[in-house]
Amino acid sequence: MLADLHVHTNASDGTSSPAEVVRMAARAGLRAIAITDHDTMDGVPAALAEAGRYEIDVLGGVELSTEQDGLEVHVLGYCIDPAKTTFQEYLDAFKNARFARAEKMVHKLRQLGVNISFDSVLELAGTGSVGRPHIARALLNEGKINKLTEAFDKYIGFGKAAYVPRLKFRPEEMIRAVIEAGGVPVLAHPGITCGDDLIRFLIRNGLQGVEVCHPKHAPDIEEHYRSLCRSYGLIATGGSDYHGAGVTGHGNLGDAVVHYGTVAELRQQAAQNSRK
Repeated sequence: MLADLHVHTNASDGTSSPAEVVRMAARAGLRAIAITDHDTMDGVPAALAEAGRYEIDVLGGVELSTEQDGLEVHVLGYCIDPAKTTFQEYLDAFKNARFARAEKMVHKLRQLGVNISFDSVLELAGTGSVGRPHIARALLNEGKINKLTEAFDKYIGFGKAAYVPRLKFRPEEMIRAVIEAGGVPVLAHPGITCGDDLIRFLIRNGLQGVEVCHPKHAPDIEEHYRSLCRSYGLIATGGSDYHGAGVTGHGNLGDAVVHYGTVAELRQQAAQNSRK
């Protein structure tokens, strides 16, 4: 039995609804998935409701955006209790900051003579958390660019004219927040974001897992992180980083998986964290 523990929906920047993702997982023969949208857990309830119709175990999660010395670091949080007031305050802060950031980027685009409607961006985001991919899709839909990557290369990528910095929390702060909410903090796709020195720093600050299996991790990279997990007693997780069919830069659902036993490990660790 296999699990894909890194899945995005249209509650953030994915293109599939939570219910669609669950149905896809069932067709793919997966036993479990984790909904890990960017800075929001809004897609988790719908996925759990749909999972009741299938033999799919849905793990509630989130992918939190953080920064360490100018480096973007993503912290996955699993088995979080979203009712925890302090953690919900963080999620609310992320949501409000994402809205304000997107609005500022659309304003900057207009100053550049690239006129798109902010309402069209919000329509693409729907009830989910708005982000740069929604701006890119709006640019594409309104004929301002020829492909999605052009939006980042020309306008809204880091350092480009319409780029606006995001809300910045440090990774150790989010690690603490996840643990205090009864969840398990796991470093996402370290092979494309950070080096071992930073990982060891995060371990000293409470990190409890590393995403070993990822579509952008070569076999030798996976083995390196698996060994690191064994050395430090961390949970080795994995997932496809699915954002939708045909979305470039990410895997398809089930492209990177772990054994279902990892789900039990995460829940056991979360139970221990809840008792702290």
